[in-house]
Amino acid sequence: MTLKEGRVTNVGPNPDHPGSKGAFCVKGIRALPELTYSENRIKSPMRRVGERGSGNWEEIPWDEALDEIVDRLLEVRAKHGPESLVGAVSSAFFSRGAMVSLLMRSLGSPNWMMNQDLCGGCRALSDRIMGLGIVGGEDVDDTKCALIVGRNPSAADPVQWMALKRAKAKGAKIIVIDPARTPAAEIADIWMRPRPGTDVALGLALIHVIIEENLYDHDFVDAWTRGFDELKARAAEFPPARAAELTGVAVEDIIATARIYADGPSSFVSGHGIDAFSNGVQTFRAFHCLVAITGNVDRPGGNIRVKRPRGFRNYIDILHDPNFALPQEVAERTLGADQFPLWAGPKGWQTSAHNPTVLDAILTGNPHPVRAMYVSGVNIAVTYPDTQKVMAALKSLDFLSVASHMMTPTSELADIVLPKTTGLEEEEVSLEPSAHIVCYTNPVIEPQNEARSDFDFTTDLARRLESRGINTRKYFPWESKQEFNEYLLGDEIDWKAFKENGWAPFEFKLGNFEEAGFKTPSGKIELWSETLNDLGIDPLPNYVPPRPETADAQTREAYPLVLITGAREKTYHHSRYRDQAWARKVSPFPLLQVHPDTAATSGLSEGDWVAVETPGIDGRCKLKVSVTEETGPGTVRTGMGWWLPEAPGPERGALDININVALSYDGPWDPVTGSADTRGLPCRVTLIPEAEFPMRETA
Repeated sequence: MTLKEGRVTNVGPNPDHPGSKGAFCVKGIRALPELTYSENRIKSPMRRVGERGSGNWEEIPWDEALDEIVDRLLEVRAKHGPESLVGAVSSAFFSRGAMVSLLMRSLGSPNWMMNQDLCGGCRALSDRIMGLGIVGGEDVDDTKCALIVGRNPSAADPVQWMALKRAKAKGAKIIVIDPARTPAAEIADIWMRPRPGTDVALGLALIHVIIEENLYDHDFVDAWTRGFDELKARAAEFPPARAAELTGVAVEDIIATARIYADGPSSFVSGHGIDAFSNGVQTFRAFHCLVAITGNVDRPGGNIRVKRPRGFRNYIDILHDPNFALPQEVAERTLGADQFPLWAGPKGWQTSAHNPTVLDAILTGNPHPVRAMYVSGVNIAVTYPDTQKVMAALKSLDFLSVASHMMTPTSELADIVLPKTTGLEEEEVSLEPSAHIVCYTNPVIEPQNEARSDFDFTTDLARRLESRGINTRKYFPWESKQEFNEYLLGDEIDWKAFKENGWAPFEFKLGNFEEAGFKTPSGKIELWSETLNDLGIDPLPNYVPPRPETADAQTREAYPLVLITGAREKTYHHSRYRDQAWARKVSPFPLLQVHPDTAATSGLSEGDWVAVETPGIDGRCKLKVSVTEETGPGTVRTGMGWWLPEAPGPERGALDININVALSYDGPWDPVTGSADTRGLPCRVTLIPEAEFPMRETA
């Protein structure tokens, strides 16, 4: 960071950093400083004046805002019980996630929501169920084969993208499985373009070839896996010819990929393209089984298990620590825990609730009323599917408090809004698995205006609850963020040196399976899962036809195209930065990518405005056509997170140009995570008249 008179004037990469090696994201260079100094930033706490969503606010002091939040939450708690309170945050990967969850627990509620059912949850649950422990541990620099599945690293992860290009320059093979022609596909030695939602058939076919040709790692399989014979039998159902029929991928590409990957060492590089499906966990399990049977677990060039310093805790560890736990009978009443126990509640990955179940509880009162919500750092009105339903739920609450950097469609519906700090103003501790370091984010400037960090104002809320007779010390024992961070670091890292350097390496071992073990019932990597079997879920990965293939003839005729969502853009991060001029100049419109052949048969041209609709939901999303071969024939592809800060509130365009307005959150759901299908969906695309254009060209 370059500072002049206390203001950040330049942000640049650090080539000495062992994680980034000098690679850097434009969102760090441009978006973070502009967010910090934006005129649109919320400057002080505000209270709603008038009707919810009217856009009328009055500034109030922090003390008044926090006292009102406490009083209103306790009022709802007294009337409807502790479980009528719910929190919402992006995830527990950052400190704000732990703060929101612990605040709910201090009030006696186990309920909080996160976005990971839409983003990474299926990958994490597959990894956890099998006991691999490899999430985030791709050793791309030392690999001989990078198998990239459903990921666009050039936009999603510049550090990984640079590593992949280094690996290719050293002779590594790049294999890409993706319906989209991404930059990774452009440099690939083999690019397989499956029909959306059919990837699990490819994974099982690769396993089939590797087993039939005796290319698997016999020693590793015998010593450290369970269920190989069962997996072999399941994979036998998916020879390359059948997989080719199901996916549209050439038989010779499947066989060549299997041989190259098995030769290794190989690294599985996965993305959200195979997440957020109702068969997402089993799809990931197919590829995770591939990693396991080839012995690419905890070996150089493969997928390294997550290592950590002695005594180190991450934010998710806190949520599972008995010292911070609710009574078991309360935790088990987390909304959705009865149907998705590996996702929601005490046995769940991050203990969060099942979002659609929470929304239904808000709107119907079943299984019990949910009447107040505390939201921090997440724009759920834009990022959750079925935007109209989400907004209706928010509007119906008795009380809604939102902590945010700027006014969003979510904060527009709040009763109290709090101004949050940005990454330039707060400190954070995180583990970087691929580099085997712990990182420190240094606050380089004082908070602008009256912004405060999540730790500060959430702990302040806890202390105010304590003054009203609620015992919160169990959940908030720390008096400062430094004390909290030192608690996370454990006893191996020196705090002073850590802050000075910005990161700390630590000693670790590869392949120490006898010592580290695998956290499964068998103590081995479970190709056949006892955990899933006990829940009545298929213990082996299996193919489930995607929605377009199971639709009836009438639906297929009415919705003839397949919709892919979640396309990454370098300029935006989910719903963030939509007000920044540089980002809007680079990516000015929400686009729908259409293949030239599809455009020709559908009567679409470059620049047309169209409406996208999917079966069973009234909402439609308006997007601008981009004719490109980045998407395949018969498919259309778009991103997510679009809204217009300059548009009228409270929706600010979220009911027009946000793809979630055309998606359902009501299932079918993945039986493990409760994830809904948000891509690979039947859709139709129709031209709209100029009078309905949601945006206009600007000079």
